[in-house]
Amino acid sequence: MDARTADLRSWLTGRLEALCACDSTSGREDALLPVLRPLLAELGAAVVEQPVAPGRTNVLATWGRPRVLFSTHLDTVPPFLPPRLEGETLHGRGACDAKGQIVAQLGALRRLLAEGAGGLAWLGVVGEETDSAGAHAALGLADRLQELRLLINGEPTELKLATGQRGAQHFSLACTGRAAHSGSPERGHDATWPLLDWLQRLRTLPGRMDPELGPEVWNLGLLQAGEALNAVPAAARAELLARPVPGSTFLADVRRLAPPEGSVELRLDEPPDRYPEIPGFEYAPMPFGSDAPALRALVPDRTVVLAGPGSIAVAHTLEERITLPELEAGVALNLRLARPFLEA
Repeated sequence: MDARTADLRSWLTGRLEALCACDSTSGREDALLPVLRPLLAELGAAVVEQPVAPGRTNVLATWGRPRVLFSTHLDTVPPFLPPRLEGETLHGRGACDAKGQIVAQLGALRRLLAEGAGGLAWLGVVGEETDSAGAHAALGLADRLQELRLLINGEPTELKLATGQRGAQHFSLACTGRAAHSGSPERGHDATWPLLDWLQRLRTLPGRMDPELGPEVWNLGLLQAGEALNAVPAAARAELLARPVPGSTFLADVRRLAPPEGSVELRLDEPPDRYPEIPGFEYAPMPFGSDAPALRALVPDRTVVLAGPGSIAVAHTLEERITLPELEAGVALNLRLARPFLEA
């Protein structure tokens, strides 16, 4: 390992361990500020902190008049898992999603600044794992980013560029019935069975496939019915999260297949999004959502890249991890992406 690689590895490892030692699960993002502030000061950034909610602050760092913006999220999913370094692998919550993205992006910025580059920015947002409140609030920073040519949004994509992302739809399905004693069920109307039949009809729908975004899928996340073992349920509810692709008819199908006692509430409806192709990079569909569709509005021509080191297969799991070679490759990827857009 040459001196430059050894220096980069040491820098990345120390910063990632420090970030991962902070419990910044959604709602606690400000726990990262004591680490981020000196790190950005070390890089000579002009920093703006944008309060979003109590204990939740977006952080924008700039170097000159930004043409390239790196962005990722500050929050993680629970539970907090403290970092541990085993050989060349760092384990812990946020290792790849998304504190590994922070250090891979700041590592690229460090290199670009050492080369004398300017026109750079980095944005850390709160709430990506829950309500994307930080991404929506960050649009209020647009006056500081009027010359942007590219947004690089960091997520664990195994160093491939996302072709885009599927949408997100949260459905609340409810069925009403009539309560009765379990010994006389004929006196009531069980709300559970029509709901289960409704879900089964949805399960038989043919799957839709988009060649760039992948398959349309939906997940039954919560199922609730009844209040007591010896009572016929008067109400039943199911919470579904769908990932629609362009041309989706899933919303219409949910309504069409509803039983007479059923109702549908659409609580979230984010459309699918496609990302522009940049020649010379490998692309692949990604199975997850991100803040990229919201944040790309900061770029006048909406040029966005969704990419970063690490794998979504271990994100959100008790085995979350990233290797040091992956981090180094993430720095190299970010440099390759940024340099052409920094040229005059």
